[in-house]
Amino acid sequence: MRHQRIRKRIAGTAERPRLAVHFSGMHIYAQIIDDEKGCTLTSVSTTEAVLREGSKANIATAQRVGATLAERAKGSKITNVVFDRGGFRYHGKVKALADAAREGGLLF
Repeated sequence: MRHQRIRKRIAGTAERPRLAVHFSGMHIYAQIIDDEKGCTLTSVSTTEAVLREGSKANIATAQRVGATLAERAKGSKITNVVFDRGGFRYHGKVKALADAAREGGLLF
């Protein structure tokens, strides 16, 4: 219900796509989505071979995922995004991922 309430107000466009995050018990997923076209522009998760080693769903891994996502977004020429916290509180892992993405060059 929290996620639906957030998604009523947040939508990604071509100029400003949506950065959506999800945390499962073991993995962290983040993707940049253009909701007008209905497609994912770039994504990062701890299931990928690059981030799999020593990955747990903790703050340190969230920082690595945020930095990697910002790097891939720069490669796709994406600078401005709308942050969709996915119903999670802006605290701990969510904040760490967002701060790392901001340090990497994303504006939101």
